Amino acid sequence: MKKIKWLSGQPKVISGVTWGVPWKKGELKKGDRLALMNKNAETRYVQSEPSAYWPDGSIKWTKHAAVFGGKENQNFIVQKREVPQPTESLSIHETEHDIQVDTGALVCTIHKTGSDFIQSLQINGKPIAAGGRLVAIRETRKESAAETVLFQETSVSFIKRATIEQSGPVKAVVKIEGVHVLHKTYEEWLPFVIRLTFYAGLSEIGLVHTQLIDRSGKQEFIKGLGIDFALFLEGEPYNRHFRFAGEKGMYKEPAQLFGTRKFNERYPLYEKQINGEMLSPDEEHKEWFAHGTQNAVWDDVKLVQDSSDHYSLSKRTGKDYAWIGMLHGSRAKGLCYAGGKNGGVALGLRYFFEKYPSALEITGLAGSRPKMTIWLWPPDGEAMDLRHYTGNTHVASAYEGFDEMRSDPTGIANTNEISLACFSHMPSDEVLNALADKWQAPPLIVCEPDVYYESKALGVWSIIDTSHPLKKELEEQFDAAFLFYKKEVEQRRWYGFWHYGDVMHTYDPIRHMWRYDLGGYAWQNNELVPTLWLWQAFFRSGREDIFRMAEAMTRHTSETDSFHLGEYAGLGSRHNVVHWGCGCKEARISMAGLYKFYYYLTGDERTGDLLTEVKDADYALVKTDPMRAFYEKGKHPTHARTGPDWAAFCSNWLA
Repeated sequence: MKKIKWLSGQPKVISGVTWGVPWKKGELKKGDRLALMNKNAETRYVQSEPSAYWPDGSIKWTKHAAVFGGKENQNFIVQKREVPQPTESLSIHETEHDIQVDTGALVCTIHKTGSDFIQSLQINGKPIAAGGRLVAIRETRKESAAETVLFQETSVSFIKRATIEQSGPVKAVVKIEGVHVLHKTYEEWLPFVIRLTFYAGLSEIGLVHTQLIDRSGKQEFIKGLGIDFALFLEGEPYNRHFRFAGEKGMYKEPAQLFGTRKFNERYPLYEKQINGEMLSPDEEHKEWFAHGTQNAVWDDVKLVQDSSDHYSLSKRTGKDYAWIGMLHGSRAKGLCYAGGKNGGVALGLRYFFEKYPSALEITGLAGSRPKMTIWLWPPDGEAMDLRHYTGNTHVASAYEGFDEMRSDPTGIANTNEISLACFSHMPSDEVLNALADKWQAPPLIVCEPDVYYESKALGVWSIIDTSHPLKKELEEQFDAAFLFYKKEVEQRRWYGFWHYGDVMHTYDPIRHMWRYDLGGYAWQNNELVPTLWLWQAFFRSGREDIFRMAEAMTRHTSETDSFHLGEYAGLGSRHNVVHWGCGCKEARISMAGLYKFYYYLTGDERTGDLLTEVKDADYALVKTDPMRAFYEKGKHPTHARTGPDWAAFCSNWLA
C-alpha cells in the first residue's frame, strides 16, 4: 500500500495524470494487480506497468495513468487489489496508412506518412481541426567583402515513422519520427520526434516535441520553428473569436467588432459579443448589424514573447496590411483560443516566457480555413544563432579543456511540451485560465518522502532530521543553498530557448556578475551533478519548488548539453560560454543516473528514449578519447577515467 498525494494541489479541471511509485525489493511481483483506493475503501481502475526491476526480478518502480475529475477532493493509495473495470476507456485502431484514437470525447486520426501528422480532429462526430504540420524557416547567409546576403526558405515536416507506444485503456501514446523537407530542393534537415498522448474521456492531446539539430549552424540559421494546425470553424466574422492568456487575465475579441459610431460600447449586445455569445441578426437589431458589418475584419492576431519580461499582442486585417499594436505585457501564460459557432481549439506552450522567444499566432480567423501556429522560435526576431562565441580556445586562461575547437551543435536537441484542447462551444474565461495554469504546471501525483526513503529504490540517503542543533544547521544550509539558486534564476534572468533549466558555474565578486564570458566557468552543464542534488533534495522534502527546478534542469541538460546524433552521440559538453562549446565531450554530462528519476516519477517517454540512448555511450570514447591530451594513441584505442567516465557508464548500464 502506497500513499500518494498531489505535488501542487488538486487540478481545477478534469486531467489525465501519469506518475510513478517505488516498491521495496520483493514487495511487488510480476503479475500482481494494482488499483486506486480512496479513504472510503472504494476502488477504481488505474493503468499500470513496470518501469524498473530489482535484480531478483521483483518490480522496483511502476508507472500509472488515471483521469481525475476537477472537483474530486480525495486522497488515494495504490494497493495490490483486484482491479475493477475502467469507467471510461479509449480505443485505438491502426491501418496501413493511419492510426485512429477515440477517447470518447475526441477522435483523432493520425497520418503515418506525409507532412501533416493529424489527418483530422473530431468532436461530436464533426471535424474541428486537422494538420499538425511542423514548419521551419531556414536563413542561409552568404558573406562577401561588401555585404551579407540572406536567403530564406520554408520547410515542412515529413513523417518517416509512426508507432503506437501505449494503447490504453486509460492512456494511449503515439510516437512520430521524421525530418523537415525544404520546398524547392527537397533537402532534408532538422530531424524531430513528436509524441501524442491521449486520456480516456478527454478532448485534449498532449504533445511532446523534440527538435534535433543536425547542422553546425555556421551558414544555415533557423529563422522560425513552429507547429501549425488548420481549423474548421463556422459562423460569420462577428461570431469568430480569439482569446489570449496574459499574466493576469484573458484578452478577448471577435474578428469583427460591432462597436460603431452610432452603437458604442453602451449598446447592450456589445458586451455579449465580446464575451463570446453568438449573435443572430433579427428585426430588432438589424440597424446595429448593418453598421457593425461595415467594420474592419481582423483576420490575423499574434502574441510574441520576445524576452522573459515582455510580450506584445497585435493584429492585422490581412497579410497585405500592417500589424496594429494592441497591448504590451510582461509574462504571458502561453495559451490562445480560436473558435466559431461550432466550437474551437485552445493551444498552449509550456514554459512560454521562460523559453523565450516564443509566439502564438492565429491567421485567417474570418476565412474558410483559419490556422493556429505555436512558434517555438518565432520569425519576428533574430534568427537562431548556434555559432561559437570566439574563433579560439582558451585552455590556459579559461579552463576550456582542449586546444582543438569542438564547438559544434550537431546532435543537440530541445524538447517542448504543447497542449491542445477541443471545444464544441465557447469556453468560459474560467475554463481557459484553469487550462493555462494546468498546462504551465501539469498536475502530478507523488509519494510522501518516507515512501521513497523506505523503498530504497533510489539508493540510500538520510531523511530530514533537525533533532540536534548541528543537524538542524545542516538542513538550514541545504535550504539556503537551494533558495539561493532559485532566486538567482529569476534575478539573473537565466531564461531562454537554449538556456532555461541551467545555472551558472562560478561567480565573479569584483564584477558582481557570474562568469558568463569565461568558457570554463560559464554555464554549469551538469558540472558536479547539480541535477542529482536537486532530485535528492526533492525526495527528502517533497517540495514542489525543488521538483520544478529539478524538472527544468533535467529537461535542459539531458537535451541541450547532450548529443543525440553525430560524432559525440551518447556524450555531453562540459561547462562553457556556449552550452555545446567545450572541447570536453564527456559521459558524465549525459549519464542516465542524472535523469532516470524524472522518468520514474513521471513516466515521461522522451526521457525513456534518453536512458536507452546512452546505454552504449562507452563506444563513443573510441572516437573521442577523454585523455587524448595525455596519452598518445598506441595499443589502447581510448581511455576511461574512474570518476567522470566509468561511474557514468555504470549508471547507464544500471538504468
